[in-house]
Amino acid sequence: MLPAVFLLLVGFVLLIQGANWLVSGASSLAKRFNVSELVIGLTIVAFGTSAPELVVNVLASVSGANDITLGNIIGSNNFNLFFILGIAGLIYPLSVHYNTVWREIPYSLLAVVLMLLIANDVLLNGAAANNIDRTDGIILLLFFVAFLYYAYLSLQSETIAPDDADAVKDLGTVKSVLFIVLGMALLIGGGKLVVDNAITIAKILQLSEKLIGLTIVAAGTSLPELATSAVAAFKKRSDIAVGNVVGSNIFNIFFILGTSAVIKPITYNTSFNADGLLLIVGTVLLFGVMFLGKRHTLSRLEAGVFCGIFLLYTVYLVLQG
Repeated sequence: MLPAVFLLLVGFVLLIQGANWLVSGASSLAKRFNVSELVIGLTIVAFGTSAPELVVNVLASVSGANDITLGNIIGSNNFNLFFILGIAGLIYPLSVHYNTVWREIPYSLLAVVLMLLIANDVLLNGAAANNIDRTDGIILLLFFVAFLYYAYLSLQSETIAPDDADAVKDLGTVKSVLFIVLGMALLIGGGKLVVDNAITIAKILQLSEKLIGLTIVAAGTSLPELATSAVAAFKKRSDIAVGNVVGSNIFNIFFILGTSAVIKPITYNTSFNADGLLLIVGTVLLFGVMFLGKRHTLSRLEAGVFCGIFLLYTVYLVLQG
């Protein structure tokens, strides 16, 4: 048991360090080719913070660990929405631009609704089994491409002050490439350690892979998002704190789940429907708070409610086993 826990923690450390090196190297390389820091933030950094989920899911999908694949996606999204956004809102009340509320949040709602629709084949289509197959994966990836196109159009229509993006350090071409290669190596190695030892721990404790995926794996792979949003809230950069969470939730379902399904079809456990419905409720709640409120702000009280919901949800998961 202890060796498995230790290796799991080592895996998380490798994932986080790998993502950091990948982002640093890719950002530096992009800067050398005169790519704007805003574009770097919306593409490379966004990809980097979600890289742990991507690697873990691809490896879990190949291994046939479907409950870890789905648990990591849905669990990460709930962790992002309720816990990370709640913590960020407790640090500093989060006010966002109207466009973020009106466009990005509904798109994240569309993502989870579409996921539940394509997954529940037995209920909706009378199929013999519930699967997210390669066709479903391609559909999800097409929606991701549409989101990227929307992000590109947003870049053309909005002007961002230079200090709205963190300065990108120029590491030099050779060092940048080295960081990218080492980052990918750590991501792959760390991802394998997380998947293998999460399954081992589940078997030793006689816990379901679903529970491990929704809790330990989901929280561990979401640590980059937690750090990013917490720091952004501390610096009073609310759009980054909220955009990181909402963007990550869109990325997780459309790109990561879509990629996982294209690599290998995923057998869907209908017990995930309750977790998906909670994600829908949370997204609608966030939209209501941001859109209906006069200041489009998530207050500290409301952020506390989000954290409280996540605590109750975690207790529910543990009791369900």
